Amino acid sequence: MAEIIYLNGRLIPRSKAKLSPFDHGFLYGYGLFETMRAYNGHIFRLDRHLTRLRRSAGTIGLANKLAAFDLEAACTKILEANKLKDARLRLTVSAGEGDMTPDPSTCSSPTVLITAQNLVPLPPGKYESGFKAALSSLRRNSQSPLSRLKSTCYMENILARMAARAAGCDEAILLNEQGYLAEGSTTNIFLVSNSELITPSLESGVLPGITREAVLEITRASNIKILERQVELKELIEAEEAFVTNSILELMPLTWFEDKSIDTGKPGQLTKELLAAYRKLVKEAFQ
Repeated sequence: MAEIIYLNGRLIPRSKAKLSPFDHGFLYGYGLFETMRAYNGHIFRLDRHLTRLRRSAGTIGLANKLAAFDLEAACTKILEANKLKDARLRLTVSAGEGDMTPDPSTCSSPTVLITAQNLVPLPPGKYESGFKAALSSLRRNSQSPLSRLKSTCYMENILARMAARAAGCDEAILLNEQGYLAEGSTTNIFLVSNSELITPSLESGVLPGITREAVLEITRASNIKILERQVELKELIEAEEAFVTNSILELMPLTWFEDKSIDTGKPGQLTKELLAAYRKLVKEAFQ
């Protein structure tokens, strides 16, 4: 069956999709995106993803133009059209077609694109061994509004990820301009120290991740002490355990950093418990 995509209000075959060469998302990275995960035909926390997208759209001046699109229905329809149950979805919006000059006022209507493909999760063995991470030479700017937006201006993330992969690692860890821990190239990061769960605050220049938010909810409901603050790099190096989060990975143990094991080099107990609690949260969401 031909892959079906959603483009500007229509479901069409991927082979028929056309984007303008003057789309400001292509020319200038003037756009946003959300990556979501569907479980058995249901998109987990779709409402949270769309709330974040619309909030970010307000920041860059696209909110009013997106109001005409029923994004909730569109995301559901793309799963149905492709007969997908477990899937990775990407919703991308841009300022749309405009002049060649970097002037978004010339863009009359946004581009809205939704794609979905079958998702085969990483094998259980990967969660038993965990990720290896490398420190990126790039820095996240905590003062930039882009640090809190899931923007299509994604080159820094890609370069950091490429360097980490070249070093034989799964993920790159970025510091901010002050030298404090920020996030991974595609993930938020948590660590455990003195039995306390710690994660960089949003003021550190991190994306307000949807899975990050879920982990915070789980820990507070479980009366686990959670600290959101500036985190020094040495705290990660000396941590009892650590993990990274995003919608596709859920919670992935971080067991090695810069060629050194984090504690024993195996997933920690709290990490395992939180992963189980997260998966329970997913299951209960669709009952």
